[in-house]
Amino acid sequence: MLPLIQFKEFSFQYQSQAEPTLKDINLDIQQGEKVAIIGPSGSGKSTLGQCLNGLVPHVYRGEIQGQLLFQGQDLLASSIVERSLLISSILQDTDGQFIGQTVAEDVAFALENDALETSVIRDKVAYWLDKLGLTDLAQQRPQDLSGGQKQAVGLGGVLIDESSLLLFDEPLANLDPQAAHESLQLLGRLHEETGSTLVIIEHRLEEVLELGLDRIILMENGQIAFDGNPNQLLASPLLTRAGIREPLYLTVLRELGMELSADQPLDHLATLELPQLSLPEVSPAKSGQEAEVLAQWTNLSFAYPGRPVLFENLNLQLRQGELVALLGKNGTGKSTLAQLLSGYLPAQGQYCWQGQEVTDQSLADRANQVGYVLQNPNQMISQTMIFDEVARGLRLRGLAEAEVAAKVAAVLEICGLTPFRNWPISALSYGQKKRVTIAAILVLEPRVLILDEPTAGQDQAHYREMMDFLQELAGLGHAIVMITHDMQLMLEYADRALVLDQGKIIADQDPRQLLSQPELLTQAHLRTTSLFELAAKLQADPLALSQFYQERRKQA
Repeated sequence: MLPLIQFKEFSFQYQSQAEPTLKDINLDIQQGEKVAIIGPSGSGKSTLGQCLNGLVPHVYRGEIQGQLLFQGQDLLASSIVERSLLISSILQDTDGQFIGQTVAEDVAFALENDALETSVIRDKVAYWLDKLGLTDLAQQRPQDLSGGQKQAVGLGGVLIDESSLLLFDEPLANLDPQAAHESLQLLGRLHEETGSTLVIIEHRLEEVLELGLDRIILMENGQIAFDGNPNQLLASPLLTRAGIREPLYLTVLRELGMELSADQPLDHLATLELPQLSLPEVSPAKSGQEAEVLAQWTNLSFAYPGRPVLFENLNLQLRQGELVALLGKNGTGKSTLAQLLSGYLPAQGQYCWQGQEVTDQSLADRANQVGYVLQNPNQMISQTMIFDEVARGLRLRGLAEAEVAAKVAAVLEICGLTPFRNWPISALSYGQKKRVTIAAILVLEPRVLILDEPTAGQDQAHYREMMDFLQELAGLGHAIVMITHDMQLMLEYADRALVLDQGKIIADQDPRQLLSQPELLTQAHLRTTSLFELAAKLQADPLALSQFYQERRKQA
C-alpha cells in the first residue's frame, strides 16, 4: 500500500535565506499513524509542516527540490485550497488562522465552505464546542480570548472537518495542563473512531507520549536525525544531544541509577517495571528570609466594559529576588492580571513601589519598574530586523548608539539570538520570535519582569538558557513573574506559586506543597508532574523525590 505522505530527496530554501532550511528529507507517513515531529528551535520542523499544508510555497516562497507526494500524487502541484481538503492543520500562531467574527462562525467555516446543510453544521458545531469547553464562548470574538481558548477554537475548526490527515503545530503550547491532557485524549479518541493520520509538531514530548505514538521524527539542522520507535529514542542519548527535554520521570530514573533500554515501555510509566531503587537522603528545603517588597497592589479591582467583575479587592506583593509562577486554567484572567500590574489596563486600587504610593504614575514610569512580555510575539513586534526590534526601546530613551549596540549584543547572546542578529524577523520561527520579544524587554532592565508563557515553543537548550538567566536576574534583586502552564518549570525554578481562579488568588505557597494538593490542582485545571506518579511506584515520598530532583538539577 502506498504511504499517505512521501518526502523524496526533498529540500527547501526560503527566498530570504542563503542556506536550505530543509535538506534531503526522505520520509514516509502511513495512513492511520500517530507521528510526532520534534527538534530544537530552528531545526526545520515547522517548515516541514508548512510544506505539508501548502503555506510553502504558496505563502512562503522559496526554492524546492525533490518530491512531496500524497497517496502517490504530486502534492506540490495542488493549490492551497485543494491541499486543505486533504490536510487539516492548526497553526502555531492561532491568531493568523481565525476567519469568523465569532467562535461559532470560526468553527463552522470549513463546513460552510463544503456547503453542508445548515442543520448539519449547527449540530456539528454544537458538538465540538461542547467537547472543547467553548459553548459559553460561542458568540465571543476569537481574538478576545485567552491564548489557551484561542488554541481550543483553532482545534475545533480543524477537528470538525474530519480530514484524512490532521497536522498540529505546537497544539499544546498555550493550554493549561488539564486542557492539554483532555485535548490529547480527544485526539486519541478521534484517531480510534476515524482512523485519521495524526502528525504533531511539539516541544512537550512527555505530554504527547500520552497518545501512544507509533513513531517519533527528530529533526536537527534541517535533516532527520532519528525516525523510529519512541522507546528507541528515549533509551538513546539523542534527545539530550539535540537539546530536547526528555520525560521528567526518565531523568529521575537515570539519576537513581536505572539502566534504560529500548525493549522497555519507556513511553508509558504506568506499565514500566522498575528495579529496586533507593532514594538518597535529601536535605530539607531551606526557607530564606523575606526580602524587601518591590511592588505591592492593594484592593485591586477590574472589569472589562459590559462584563462581570473579573478581580475584586485582590492583594499582591512581589519581593526582590523571587521567581514567582502564576498559574491557573485558561481564561481565568492571568494575562489580564499581568496587564493590570504593568499598567496597560486601568484598575481601581492602590499601587506602591518600594513602600511609596505611586498609583497615579504615568505608563512610562510604570514601564521603568515593571516590564511585560506578551504571550503572542506578533502583538509586540514592530520592526523588520531583529537588532532594530531589540534596540527600539533603548533608542526611544535616547541612549547613544554605541551603548545601544553593546546592550543589544549582550542580550542577544543571552537569548540565543546572536547568530540571527542581522536576520529579518519574518524568517524566524514562532519560538524564535518569542525570544526576540523577551530580549526587547530584558534590554530595558526593569526591576519587575512579567513574562507570559516565556518558554512556550522553546527547546530544552533555550528553555534552560532563558530560565538560568531569569534566575541570575532574580539573584541581582529583580522580581520575576512567569505566567506558565509548565508544571515542571514551576517545580524547577519557582520560589513561589500563585494560583488564580475566578478572580481570586486561591493559593500562594511553595510549588512542591502545591503539587501535593490534588483537590486544589483539580479546581485550577492543573496536574502533578510525573514525579508524583513515579513516587507512587517507588513507594517514596513525592516531596522528597521532588527535592532530590531539584538538588540534582542544581548540581548539574
